[in-house]
Amino acid sequence: MTVTAPPKTSQVSTGLLYGLRLAVTAQAAALVVAASFAGQAVESESMIETHVLAGLIVHLVALVQVVLAVLVWRPGRGAGWPALASLALFLAGMLQHVTWLWLGAHLPAGVVLFGLIVAVLVWAWSPAAARRR
Repeated sequence: MTVTAPPKTSQVSTGLLYGLRLAVTAQAAALVVAASFAGQAVESESMIETHVLAGLIVHLVALVQVVLAVLVWRPGRGAGWPALASLALFLAGMLQHVTWLWLGAHLPAGVVLFGLIVAVLVWAWSPAAARRR
């Protein structure tokens, strides 16, 4: 009697991939909301707390995104760069919280956040995201 291995699929787990897609989309939406509150906070000090709360939501979603990106990469055998980009998003979000009074670092970190999330968002919804390495 021989034991045969289950057939290998050439795609990443659909559940993991859709979880990552949802997290990345939520992260992008949360960043847009946080940025809009930042613009309003410049004109009204009462909006600063709302901007900070939106930033905390961005940070929490980023943490979930890192976990899902690692799961797509390691056990899912998907691409590894989105996990690194997600970690960079999480770290840039931490930099945002630390430098909120120093706009010379806060604004560039925000631009980095937008650039990274757009790259991961485009990749996550492309057919290439489903392919295994």
